Amino acid sequence: MTEQEYRSHPAISRSELWRIHDSPEKFKYFKEHPEEPTPALLFGQVFHKMALEPDTFDLEFVVTPDVDRRTKEGKQLWAEFQEQAEGKTVIPAEMHEQAKAMCESLAAVPFAQKLLNGRRETPFFWVDELTGEECKCRTDCLNTSYSQPIIVDVKSATDAGTEAFIRDAIKYGYDFQAAMYSEGVSKHIKQIPLFVFIVVEKTPPYAVNILQADELLLKRGHNIFRECIDTYHDCRLSGNWYGYLGKNNRINTLALPAWLAKEVT
Repeated sequence: MTEQEYRSHPAISRSELWRIHDSPEKFKYFKEHPEEPTPALLFGQVFHKMALEPDTFDLEFVVTPDVDRRTKEGKQLWAEFQEQAEGKTVIPAEMHEQAKAMCESLAAVPFAQKLLNGRRETPFFWVDELTGEECKCRTDCLNTSYSQPIIVDVKSATDAGTEAFIRDAIKYGYDFQAAMYSEGVSKHIKQIPLFVFIVVEKTPPYAVNILQADELLLKRGHNIFRECIDTYHDCRLSGNWYGYLGKNNRINTLALPAWLAKEVT
């Protein structure tokens, strides 16, 4: 299954449910008004493709050539490039070099390569038992060579340090991703997998960190998944894609966080 076929499948994905976590209103809007990839998102796609499926990278991406389009020769080379680039995503040379350097750093970590020795970019589909909603996920790698299967997810980050990545995991819902993917994969392989992140920094020396999701992180992620899939199910049936005021359109309370309230009381 190609990435395009996977994306067009009607089952609900992790990225879509994360929109629900923000608000059903935003989920509905972005579902009906797809965004163009941001530079950060495009870079993530480039890095993932180069790291996980390098053999087919040139089928999807093409690098902008360094030519002077003011000259006759440059104009001709540019015209040839545009013809070759038809149907592909054009990326700047700087982005290509950055992703390449990160992949070289990743390749230099033996244990990371052992973890990535499995089925890459594999789609999984399942039906949530409590809501009956179709779900989907696409794992970067599923390694079944150990006694317990391991889902491996490759991330790029500004800071791959453990403490910094924990903050990113909470902010961007990586705990939710780990729980949802683990649930979907377990329904197919009939085993509970481990979930491991391989994180590569975006700047020299492109440091690599490997982190395993622990039980509490997965439990928190599972709670978020249940909240999101239940909300999605309720909104889909009711047609009420509410915003920040909630399904009953109630005003919210602006209260101090607990740690700050202690200074006042």
